[in-house]
Amino acid sequence: MIRARNALPTAFAPLALAGLLLSACASVTTPLPPATPVPTPPPPPSTTVAPPPSTTPPPTALSFSSLAGWGEEDHLAALNAFRAGCGVAKEPAMVRVCGLARGSAVQDEPGARAFLEANFRPESVGDEGLLTAYFAPRYEARISRNAEFSVPLRGLPADLVVLDLGAFEPSFVGKKITGHVEGPTFVPYPDRAEIEAVPTDKPLAWMRPEELFFLQIQGSGVLVLPDGRRVRAIFAGTNGKPFVGIANAMRDKGLLPDNNTSGDAIRTWLAEHRGPEADAIMRLNPRYVFFRTAPDDGKEPVGAAGVPLPAGRAIAVDPSRHAMGSLYWLDAAAPKLAGAFPAYRRLAVALDTGGAIKGDVRADLYMGTGDAAGAEAGRVRHALRLYRLVPNS
Repeated sequence: MIRARNALPTAFAPLALAGLLLSACASVTTPLPPATPVPTPPPPPSTTVAPPPSTTPPPTALSFSSLAGWGEEDHLAALNAFRAGCGVAKEPAMVRVCGLARGSAVQDEPGARAFLEANFRPESVGDEGLLTAYFAPRYEARISRNAEFSVPLRGLPADLVVLDLGAFEPSFVGKKITGHVEGPTFVPYPDRAEIEAVPTDKPLAWMRPEELFFLQIQGSGVLVLPDGRRVRAIFAGTNGKPFVGIANAMRDKGLLPDNNTSGDAIRTWLAEHRGPEADAIMRLNPRYVFFRTAPDDGKEPVGAAGVPLPAGRAIAVDPSRHAMGSLYWLDAAAPKLAGAFPAYRRLAVALDTGGAIKGDVRADLYMGTGDAAGAEAGRVRHALRLYRLVPNS
């Protein structure tokens, strides 16, 4: 979801990124031996060393009946979510099935299940991983600062530059760094503590500190002003620092019990300790998110894929491992937090990304907007088995 904002100035041209370029290895091709009359003499024994076998197991093809909970799934809701999001898919086979789904007149449960089973096959993805969840919060905000609403919602800074390294070296395609220019040097952008230490003269709104922190974790939300107006806070970019969760640190410091590091528990603690104590905990996460605002249209937020997120049916994934618009079966059980639902077994579409969502078997389930969605999302920390639904040929 990170977007470049400014081109680099001319003075930045001498940057030593050119040193990153790699030299290509020359390959030697052995010419074929000349043709000989039959019988052909046996070729000399090969001296080529076979490459070591891959350590990654091939995907395992499964039947739908082997998926725990498949028979109890709301297949029509799943098919409708796929119809809504599959347009972002690029893989030809998925594009073909997307067209079939959108052109189909199926609007009943048996027909939806039959369509899914006829056009896909499930394949296991990796070993056990982790499912978490997120939501679009709805928070109060103010136009002017006061003792309670004391931190600014910041827009994307004019000096922030996202540099795509793929423009300098093809092997770095997809790798980006974030920083700003200081004299002739490109340096990393400041972390959370440094950003917060500098006042802003153009705040988009003023918020409670702990609620801004959670808005930054979720990536978007709705701000409610005293006159009743609703404003959507939309992700605009980050300072490029890695996301660091504070739940484990709060548990290790004895601030929260091991089985109650839910979102609600964390936010309550931060509110009750608002000030230097809470600030010190929040600054353990150096990542800082900037926003833009727009009138609230009442719709669900748009994910990294550029389409609205269907509540309960969209997941954030690692884009280096999974393609946007792909369909997955989640089998998540063994919750680690008190008060959580025992299991999440359902189909979901990959439509978003997240700073903490890395790896093959890692997903973040979008729950919807508001307090109820937030209460549920904050308790999701389940062991995950993930299955990709692959289009049939």
